[in-house]
Amino acid sequence: MTDNQPTATHLETPEQLHSALSEIVKWEKEQNKLMIWDRITRLPFKLLDKVTPKFIHEKVGQLLDELGGYIQNGGNYLVAGRKVGSLVSKASLATGGPDDGPYSLAAMDAAALQLSESGQNAATAQGATTGFGGVFTLAADIPAILGLSLKVIQEIALCYGYDPTDKAERIFTVKVMQFASSDVVGKRTILEELNLQAGGDGDIRAATTAAVSKIQGWKEVITVYRDNWGWKKLLQTIPVAGMFFGAYTNRKALGEVAEAARMLYRKRRILERLKESGV
Repeated sequence: MTDNQPTATHLETPEQLHSALSEIVKWEKEQNKLMIWDRITRLPFKLLDKVTPKFIHEKVGQLLDELGGYIQNGGNYLVAGRKVGSLVSKASLATGGPDDGPYSLAAMDAAALQLSESGQNAATAQGATTGFGGVFTLAADIPAILGLSLKVIQEIALCYGYDPTDKAERIFTVKVMQFASSDVVGKRTILEELNLQAGGDGDIRAATTAAVSKIQGWKEVITVYRDNWGWKKLLQTIPVAGMFFGAYTNRKALGEVAEAARMLYRKRRILERLKESGV
């Protein structure tokens, strides 16, 4: 039995799916309440650029090329699918479901939360390590947190039954990362691009084709992602003390990415199951 047959007794009823969908819609509305502190933290990178060593600028340039290559050809950020599959299977058994699918939302959610937590732990350790050396090790931290972000998004994609090696899904991965770092207008625009606004059916094939044309040379993704750290990341440039700021900011950044991934992939799965049930 495949996940395209949501008729098993352990799966959700249409009423339960609508209830779960309303929770995600509520979360989306909360994303519109961007805190003043978050607005302020997006500003100072113009100043930081002027004092940032050239080798860090070069590293960011390399990331632009790497991200473009990732979308076109895939990358090395994906864990073995068997590991994620095992987590979902165990979560399903724990919730009274089968070990080979189709899996309930509860099982998918449990596995995704577990991967989110492990990703945040890795980001915390990474931030503390690279924060110790101040601005000079910041160059190593930027690609590291980018890689962790892409990895955890893909792991969560697998939890909800999506293949992150597919090109359309790779584009969706980048848009999830961009969503996590965007302002209110940006978040709303991304939801519209990905056909995940009210009335959308969760089918992202045509949507990602249009979305990729709007990522100008991949630069906007890295720029938004980097600028979002603002003063919080600037504090990491202080030697030694930066390890504490680095640990905190990396954990928070990865947490926001993982949360966005859980919500957006979960919404897609709910919309698809509602569509399949004819509701």
